[in-house]
Amino acid sequence: MSPTDPRSVSFWLGDSGDDLAPRPPLDGSTEVDVAILGAGYSGLWTALYLLRRDPGLKVVILEREFAGFGASGRNGAWCAPDLNISMPELARRYGTAGARATQEETYNAVEEVGRVSVEEGIDSGWHKGGALTIARGPHQLPAMRERIETYERFGFGDRYQLLGEEELARRIRVSGALGAVYTPDTAVVHPGRLVRGLARAVERHGGVIHEGTAVTDFTPGVQGGTLPVLRTPRGDVRARVVVLAGEAYLSQIPRLRRQLLPLYSLIVLTEPIDDEQWAAIGWEARECIQTYRLTVDYLSRTEDGRVLFGGRGAPYRLGSPIRPEFDRHDPTHEQLRGFVRAWFPMLRDVAFTHAWGGPLGMSRDWMPTIAYDKATGVATARGYIGHGVAATNIAGRALADLISGQRTALTELPIVGHRSRDWEVEPFRWLGVRYAQRAFAGIDARAERTGRHPSGPSLARWLGRH
Repeated sequence: MSPTDPRSVSFWLGDSGDDLAPRPPLDGSTEVDVAILGAGYSGLWTALYLLRRDPGLKVVILEREFAGFGASGRNGAWCAPDLNISMPELARRYGTAGARATQEETYNAVEEVGRVSVEEGIDSGWHKGGALTIARGPHQLPAMRERIETYERFGFGDRYQLLGEEELARRIRVSGALGAVYTPDTAVVHPGRLVRGLARAVERHGGVIHEGTAVTDFTPGVQGGTLPVLRTPRGDVRARVVVLAGEAYLSQIPRLRRQLLPLYSLIVLTEPIDDEQWAAIGWEARECIQTYRLTVDYLSRTEDGRVLFGGRGAPYRLGSPIRPEFDRHDPTHEQLRGFVRAWFPMLRDVAFTHAWGGPLGMSRDWMPTIAYDKATGVATARGYIGHGVAATNIAGRALADLISGQRTALTELPIVGHRSRDWEVEPFRWLGVRYAQRAFAGIDARAERTGRHPSGPSLARWLGRH
């Protein structure tokens, strides 16, 4: 049984409206067709697409805590057509056609999340209000122009619109905002209702979810010989295919420790804001909001009229540990509250009701991995680095294709079959990441103080290129 109360993890889980009673843990060793580690978006989408395709499959999901415990139940509500790796970098590595195909699929994934929500009766809160990437200060204007030029260069310019200061103010009034790039191709979701609804959908289609069951290791199979195995203290699960879909938590399995780095992202949430305050802010379409800060910010407006503000800042810790106490970091949470008041001066007296956070899975090359090795029977999806709500849907469909032996447009994407190189051994990993965290924060602070766009070569910008 999971010892964690879901309502203590995030606002979303407590507001999901789902029966949060724990599901039974695994009770002894068993053998199935597909065994999945992790009842988050990646594992649930994979299970759902497999079962919709072949209802006779025996699919079991093993979850250490409860469905939605990780980033799937804690995120900033964005369902956006983005990956952490940029189109120019994808084009550099794999060619323009591969970059364009990957970007096109991210647009499809946003729509697919909404479509399947309707088909499966999931009240996911999917609302396509678009997204605004705001230049908040003159130092961000060059990055704004570069952003829209990139989309135009890759043939997606018709999906994006450059807004001036007055045009932006008609959508949302943010202190210091000078313009924005707008796209309609982004939705918000209710993460808790989406992930818990996906879990119920998997069960309706015949899948089994065991909560309170920690996978401590896995053993690859041998083609024509032994099956792969997920190992737990409550028994082993042998399967034709095992799927590793634990995102940041995969870093706690020894043989995967250097494949992912747990990087914490934190969120604060205001009380519901009254109509007069909303009239002063605007934001009627509930667009997703971000700026061009290297240290990342992301905002959404909830269905019940709250402001969610998220960002980075919590320090990486030596050895990649993941502990419940790291979900809160008072200096970062207080900084985020300050950002809300700075962005929206009319909310200077607003109260904050929730603060939470959690680890993202960060790959060494900024790129997600979606892969299946038929010889060993091991599949995986991981490394979204905070862009997982739509990308996990791509992963679920691609893994279902790979496991079913189908070659499709999805299975030809550069992110499919990719494996990121390992992170450096400690303490070099800690030294590099902490240096980058401090350097990015310093670059942002100087740009905001001077009003000048950061330019020129630097070690931090080289480390962070993606």
